[in-house]
This record gives sequence, C-alpha cells and structure tokens, in this order.
Amino acid sequence: MEPLKRFYPNRMDIVVHLKVIIKSTFLEHYKIIMVKIMSVIVKNLTKRYGEKVALDNISFEAKKGEILGIVGRSGAGKTTLIRILRGTEPYDEGYVEICGRKDNFREITAIHLQRNFALWAEPAIYNIIRKLYAIRNNSDESLPLEDEWEEYEKDALEIMKLVGLEHKKDAFSNILSGGEKQRLILGRQIAKIYERGEGVLLLDEPATMACPASKQMLLDVIKNIRDKLGITVIITSHLPEIHKYLCDRCILLEEGKIKMDGKPEEVIEEFLKDMKEPYIRKRKPSERDIIEVKNVSKRYYVVHGGETLNMKNVSFTIKEGEILSIIGPSGTGKSVLLRLLAGVEMPNSGDIIVDGINLKDYGWERINLRRKIGVMHQEFSLSHYVKVEDLLKYRLGIKGEKAIAHAKLKAKELGLSPKVVDSLYQLIDLPEEEMRNKLEKLGLSENIIKLLFPAIVDEFKPKEVLDALDLPEEVLQKTPAQLSGGERVRVAMALQLITKPKILLLDEPFGDLDPITLRDVANYLKKINDEFGTTIVLISHHVELIKEISDRAILIDEGKIILEGNPEEVCDEFIRRSNAKFLSENKIN
Repeated sequence: MEPLKRFYPNRMDIVVHLKVIIKSTFLEHYKIIMVKIMSVIVKNLTKRYGEKVALDNISFEAKKGEILGIVGRSGAGKTTLIRILRGTEPYDEGYVEICGRKDNFREITAIHLQRNFALWAEPAIYNIIRKLYAIRNNSDESLPLEDEWEEYEKDALEIMKLVGLEHKKDAFSNILSGGEKQRLILGRQIAKIYERGEGVLLLDEPATMACPASKQMLLDVIKNIRDKLGITVIITSHLPEIHKYLCDRCILLEEGKIKMDGKPEEVIEEFLKDMKEPYIRKRKPSERDIIEVKNVSKRYYVVHGGETLNMKNVSFTIKEGEILSIIGPSGTGKSVLLRLLAGVEMPNSGDIIVDGINLKDYGWERINLRRKIGVMHQEFSLSHYVKVEDLLKYRLGIKGEKAIAHAKLKAKELGLSPKVVDSLYQLIDLPEEEMRNKLEKLGLSENIIKLLFPAIVDEFKPKEVLDALDLPEEVLQKTPAQLSGGERVRVAMALQLITKPKILLLDEPFGDLDPITLRDVANYLKKINDEFGTTIVLISHHVELIKEISDRAILIDEGKIILEGNPEEVCDEFIRRSNAKFLSENKIN
C-alpha cells in the first residue's frame, strides 16, 4: 500500500487500482480454468461443399468429462463435424478449440469409426504395445527391446482393462470376435490420450452393425474410459437408445444447424416428433410354404483358428407373403443362413426348397426363380462412379424376362450348359467385390455376365420406390460417391425393390438409417407385402423394427434355433440373453 501512495495520493484511487489488478488476475485465472473445464469450444462454425452448406454457423461447448451426443438425420452434418474436430476436414469460417489447442487436433483427439479392423495378426496386447512404442518414440509401430518390455506391457495391460479385454491379452487378434476387434481398435486409438492424460474421444456411429450384446459391452467400455481418464466424449449415432443410455447431453443437428441443445430425452423427443405412424398391414400370410429348410447343416473352419460355425440340422418353413425376422448374436450363422436361402451358397447337407424348386438343382428353372429373388447383403457395395439412374436400370434389366430369354439363345450359341449359365447368373446376387473375385478365380471378367444377360429395360418408373425411401428424384443423376452413408443404404435397397421381387432377403441393411427414415422403409416394406404379397426374410439388430414389422421371428445362437414364434416374445428373450441394458432401460416408442 505505501509505494502506491506516491502514485495515488487519494486512498480511493488505490482501492480502484487494486480492484483492477485483482479483476485482471481473476480473468486470467478464469480463462485458464475455463479451458480446463471446456475441452471443446466451437464458435460460429461454417463448412461448405460447393453450394451446399454442411454446417451453418454452429456454436457449442463440451465440458471435460462430459459425454455429448450429436443427433440428426442422415446428411445433417454429423460426420462433417466429427471430421473437423478430428482435424482431417478444413472449415470455411468460425473458431474451434480443443483442450486449449487451435490446431493439430490429431495430437489431442482419438477417433473410433464403425468399420475399422486394421490390426496386427499377433497377440492382442502386442497391438497396444506397438501403438505405445510409436507414440513414445515418434516412430513406426515396432516392438520395444527386451529391457523396455515390462514397462510397455504394464501400460498396455492398463489400456486393455479400460476396454474390457485384459482376459484376451494373449489371444491372436485375427480370431477375436467382431465386437472384441472393435474394442481392441478403440484401445489403440485411446493410447495417445492415455499417454497425455487428456484429450477428446470422437465416436462416429460406433457399433451400428453390432448385435445388442456387443453394443452393450462397447457402451459400457466408453463409460469406463470417460470415468477412468476423465476425458470428453463426443458421439454421433442414429440410435436414440444409445444417446439415452450413454450421454449427459445431446445436440440436435438439422440441415447443418443446431436445432436443440439439452437433455437426451428431450432432444430425442424433438428429433422423433415428425416420425410417421406405423403402417398397418391388411394382408395375412397364406397357408402355403414358399420356403422349406430341411435338416440343413453348414460348417466353416479358419486355418489355425478352428471351427467358426457349426450349423447343424436346422429346419423351418416360411409362408408365402410372410415377413420373417431372424435374430441372434453376431457370428452365430444368420448371414450364412440367408446366403443359403438365396442359393449363393450350398449346405453341406440337407435341402432348401424355394417356390417348389430345390436350390441344389441348377438349371433354367432355378435361373427363372433367381429373377424373382432380391438379396441385399450387409456388406453391399455400389459402383462409385456410375449414376444411380443407370444402376437402377441395369438391375431392372438384368432381372427381367428378356435377359433370361437372351441368355438361353447365347448359351446355345456358345455351347454353355444350363448349370454353367445358372452358376454365373447367381453371381449377380453377390456383393460386387465378391462377384469380381469369384469371376477372377474362374479366369473370367464381368463381360461374360453382360454378354449372357444384357440389361434390357422397356419401362423405367422409379418414382414410387424413391418416394418410399425418402430419396429425391435428383439422386438419379448422382453417383454413390456423391451420396451420404444413409443415402447409399437407401439406394442399395432401391436396387432390390425396383424389380418388385417375389422374395426379398435383407441382411442387416438398416444400420446406417436414422429412425425416421427407418420407419419410412418399414412402412414401405409392409406396403409392398400388402400390394404384391412379397415374402420378406429380414436379419436385423433393430429389435423394435422386428417387433413392428414381423409376423414371426426366429432366434438363432451357435448355429441352432433357440426360439421361434411371436416377434415380441422372441425379441424380449434376445434382449434378456444379451443383457442389453441400453435396450431394456430405454424403450423407443
């Protein structure tokens, strides 16, 4: 106080001076505290792709230790936002700060994507040790020297505990289940945050394709990582039940703008308010069995991995016009069973009879049957640079009567037997990459398919299908590379529906659809069932969808039918066996 009298004779001036100093010091400390409290600060963020505004002047903050959910329909800007926060996508205007950084976000964030299985084929813990070595030495993912090993192994085991895999530390990564691989990948991704002691975990549609048991494990792991490391987690998901179970707070994105920011339950209610009512079917399945599965067995082995599937003596029937859902944990044979029903694989023993034709009997009858079957695989693929209109026309043409009539003439000219022609025609119902691989092994190109089965289209009226799948007509002039993830799923479904198939086989194609579009798709499937009597066999992990759409459900586990009957009862048993708290605690109406 005494030195200040020389400059401020008036006592009140001294008090004012001290207040300024105190206020200035407080503000500096306040800024430091706020940086620590707020891990993520986004102000007036705008991102454009040409004329399209993907993110429109959005602002929000995320606290340290908070789990923030980003909700919105496909194309709302969720993935773009995650990429910007990761630092892999530039933005046009605004301000982004993560843990006090204004750039180099990759150093302070970890990202977990749905379909990322890049792992070393060695003991699981080595995958974490290699990542830690690369981080600490700013080098490639080598293994540490023997005298360093104990230290690395100790830290790697702590990370494996965080992701619930300590009991699998010595298991080779290539024989882990899909859910375990995802958690091992997550362990590798959080290694940098573990090292630094701070950071932000970004999750873009995690576990979308996983079964309820795998989802539950992953969600609990995410909570555990947040609790143990005290980090911020930002997650995008189409699944309301995930946000309700996991998040402290949610943001609703709509056409690139923040429509709502608040409690998960309130945000989800706003998100779903425009969902259409379920369509009530009028048609009932007939008494005729259109598909008969008789004592079917199928086994798969992996070299050095042992038996991966043993489906034994499976029997059931499907009525004409029925909607049947097949559910069960991942890796239990559901997709294999659907491929057997499609005739793209043969059982080791037993028979599958579809519309009176045994799928073992190759020939023109089976070819004509294939024309009436639509198959959408989980791992579907689309030609990236072919317009959607041309993809639809090709599918419509190759499944048409004129394509088969042409194949008969061409086969006679080339001296090809009906069995050979049938073997080639069944390839069109495989994912594109798998079809190419099989043709390559036979020493053939795709040209043989086009030569035998030209896509002849007399009439092309896609509007009904596009409307049902909430796809604008402008999508016809786009390529799949220009579509969002959800739009690609809907286009892949349109490729099957455009032919108005008699039997439609769907292998978990709905993982990337938001609930509003999913309801639209469910309604359309019920409408085509009503109008055309289409028999639908569906594999899905969306239990509420199965309850809503199905006449009957089958629960399969370890290659065996566990339960068959009322969809509500079968789904509830599946949830119980999966210990899926996120489903049982959060019913979606």
